[in-house]
Amino acid sequence: MTQRFVVVGAGTMGLGIAYVAAGAGYAVELVEVDRARGAAAVERLGQLWDRAVQRGKSTAEQAATNRAAVTLRAGLGEVAPAPDVIVEAVPERLELKRAVLAEAERLEPALLGSNTSSISIADLAAGLARPERFCGLHFFNPVWVMALLEIVVGPATAEETTEAARALAGRLGKDPVVVRDMPGFATSRLGVTLGLEAIRMLADEVASPADIDKAMVLGYRHPVGPLELTDLVGLDVRLDIARTLQAAYGDRFAPPPLLVEMVAAGRLGKKSGHGFYRWVDGARSDGTEWTAPGSDPSTGAAQ
Repeated sequence: MTQRFVVVGAGTMGLGIAYVAAGAGYAVELVEVDRARGAAAVERLGQLWDRAVQRGKSTAEQAATNRAAVTLRAGLGEVAPAPDVIVEAVPERLELKRAVLAEAERLEPALLGSNTSSISIADLAAGLARPERFCGLHFFNPVWVMALLEIVVGPATAEETTEAARALAGRLGKDPVVVRDMPGFATSRLGVTLGLEAIRMLADEVASPADIDKAMVLGYRHPVGPLELTDLVGLDVRLDIARTLQAAYGDRFAPPPLLVEMVAAGRLGKKSGHGFYRWVDGARSDGTEWTAPGSDPSTGAAQ
């Protein structure tokens, strides 16, 4: 019998998790209350599978199988009980995630996880009846490329749950690390530190976004620079994470004013078409010069 994998939230991360779960042979239920976003996610999944076929990474038959494996749901009320896995991938806000997880737990999944990148697993588990079945399952963007899965073990997480999460990572083709529950865990705490400092450097006019990123790519062998990575993650997501870490660790994680201004101006990165770079058809547009928010009255984008 095909195992069931439920993903709650059809944003960038939820879409990516659904993609790899379908490719691993799960029957995937993608839950999204915003019908337009859900439809857009299904369309995007189809484009990704088409591209995989064009690049010789998949056969047309496998792509068709993956498409057929994904069902869009308008809410958890449409999901039958006892799925094998539920992963919550809604925006990085404690009360929203708690509400989703409490509803998800009532379906009695064998494994319940949150894709949170910064919120304490203990805080998320506070309202759960079976916190021993819950852990963090932090995927990385783009999920179909990035090999890492950060498994975050809360104080109530059972060893059996951790082992189930390891097994899930293997089935999804991911290489897991297991970390103790602390705000920001390992990856976000380090990655956000670098990203925030890069934004401060940009505000101080140390260098252009392209040169700051190039310094880290060529000098430290990072696969992508911190500003481009922030565009890929989403500036609004980075801002939410920074505020969570500031509350936990103090003002060394205070979001730079430039980040706050860019989010307020709608410059969210790749998903909005402009952030530190301009993005066209999902690809970074080179040869543009950095301008701060408000420099272009029509778009506020880099020219």
